Parts: sequence; structure tokens; C-alpha cells
Amino acid sequence: MADYFSELGFRPLAEGEVPDHGAHLLRLLRDSGNFDLLQMFVELRGEGGSSAPAASKAAVQALPLVQPLENENCAVCLKNYDEESQCRMMPCKHKFHQECIFTWLKQTNSCPICRKELPTDDLDYEAIRKHKERESERNQQLESLHNSMFS
Repeated sequence: MADYFSELGFRPLAEGEVPDHGAHLLRLLRDSGNFDLLQMFVELRGEGGSSAPAASKAAVQALPLVQPLENENCAVCLKNYDEESQCRMMPCKHKFHQECIFTWLKQTNSCPICRKELPTDDLDYEAIRKHKERESERNQQLESLHNSMFS
């Protein structure tokens, strides 16, 4: 079992490296469950709060090239695929023109159709996302436990 620090990808500071106090405050608010304060802090940092960061370049480049089916169209530009068009398929199996999806993923990290997220290069965003996933798992486990006890 991995410890807390290696699970979240933390590492010791290198020689002469200065800690990011904003990130420390962000982690403290996240870990203590104060999401209202967390949201206020993110807005104060000027990151907009509600929009997700761009998808990581490695994740975008790893999207496989696929052949579109006849009479399919791209959900971003709404044009039909032609024979020369290059399509990329997201992990959720949705297909898009290569240029369309690359432009989209420079703005946000999610599928334009189903909102399934790709990884980002933003460590704070990824840490918050992991925290929310763990919290959702815990809530599902508690619900399952409750149902098994009282049904």
C-alpha cells in the first residue's frame, strides 16, 4: 500500500527550491473539507474556478487515429467526415476531427459530448480530482453499508 505522499505524487524539495505556499494552502483547504474556502481561493488566484485546465499534451497525442463510419459527423464542427479527414477517438469512444478535438482540448480536458475527463498537467487540479473520486467512493461504500444494514 502506498503512503499518502507517494499516492499524491509529492516529493521532497530540491536544493534551493522554495515551497509553493499557495499550493500548501490549497491542499490544506482540500484535505480539511472546506470546499467553499477552496473555491474562493481558486477564484482569488485568478483561475476562474469553474473551468478545467487543458488536457495534458501526452494524453492528447496518445488519442488513437481511427477511420470514421459513413454518414458520421464531428460533434465540434458538425461537418461530415470526408475520406481524407483524420479522426481521433477519445477514451469514451467519441470521434472528432483531429484539428477540432486538439483545439477543444487546448481549452478544457473533457469530451465535448459526455464530459469524460482526460488527465491534465495541473498537479493541484489532479489532486482535487483524486480527492473528489475518493470521496465519491467512500460515499458509495457508506450507502452500500447502510443499505445492507437496514434492508
